[in-house]
Amino acid sequence: MIILPTLSTKKRQVESLYEVARKESELNHLREGFWQADLLELVQTNSPLMREVLEKARAVAPTKSTVLLTGETGTGKGVVAKLIHSHSNRREKQFISTHCGAIPDTLLESELFGHEKGAFTGAIRRKLGKFELAHGGTIFLDEIGTITPSAQIKLLQVLQERTFQRVGGEANIEVDVRIIAATNTDLKKMTDQGLFRRDLYYRLSVFPIEIPPLRERREDISLISRHILTRLNRYHIKEIQNIHPQILEAFDRYSWPGNIRELENLMERAYILETSSMLTPEGFPSELFTPEDTRKYLTLDTALKLAEVRRRSVETIEKQYLKELLTTHEGRIGKTAQAAGISARQLNKLMTKYSIRKEEFK
Repeated sequence: MIILPTLSTKKRQVESLYEVARKESELNHLREGFWQADLLELVQTNSPLMREVLEKARAVAPTKSTVLLTGETGTGKGVVAKLIHSHSNRREKQFISTHCGAIPDTLLESELFGHEKGAFTGAIRRKLGKFELAHGGTIFLDEIGTITPSAQIKLLQVLQERTFQRVGGEANIEVDVRIIAATNTDLKKMTDQGLFRRDLYYRLSVFPIEIPPLRERREDISLISRHILTRLNRYHIKEIQNIHPQILEAFDRYSWPGNIRELENLMERAYILETSSMLTPEGFPSELFTPEDTRKYLTLDTALKLAEVRRRSVETIEKQYLKELLTTHEGRIGKTAQAAGISARQLNKLMTKYSIRKEEFK
């Protein structure tokens, strides 16, 4: 005999699935809490432009207003969004972050608003969307300019009426959520070109905050670099305490097209390669430095004997040379040895001597 599930059983199953999704979301929220100390460190600034950004963030945080963060990729829009949430009345609730540009168009509405079982091929069960999970908290919609026209209509409904429907559903679901959106494109220009709904644009830009690129806040480069180093030490087994002054000088001259994200990537790579207690220029791309930098890096210790100075200088140049070649040849021993004019065995011996691993260059 086949026993069909009763209505109450189905209801309990749905409630159970809903509770699992809620708990998973709350766990993610607790994980986010570990980053609060990082947020406070990262927002330290010597830049008047950035102080203005932080003042605006502080002013809007306790309100319910929708915030639109604008600025180039890698400027820290996500950090400012978390900062606003952490200083809002919703800080004990979820902060749900969604990169709209990373979600395929066909799945975007399902990710944001959820779907009902059977709504489309592969929808084998009901799924709660990001908005439903963020109820009572904050949702951060990064790269908002990439969302589809149909998703724009649904988002407008949420902003206007605080309700939405799951994909394949008909019931209106009420939601209390604070929206922070971000974009690296000119949404106003997109509206003029008919690529973005004008009414949605005005709903999103209630309180716009423009975040300056790193090249316009050079006063902060040293501060951010030291913060990144502290964070790297916290999550890795090394203890690298200082950054060579030449690196900071090179950082100050560089244009930073990738902004803070590019700085983080460069420092992490150099951190992995570094074998001393100080980040040295040899771990960074040579393009960052001028010929004068290279000469300055070969500082001489006159307290040492000539033989020791010569030995150290040769080792410094040799190590840097091998790392540059290995980078060029993506860690391939044969090609690197051939380019250096030595045997693969000699290259391996030198790599062992300088604690260089080929895997670091692949």
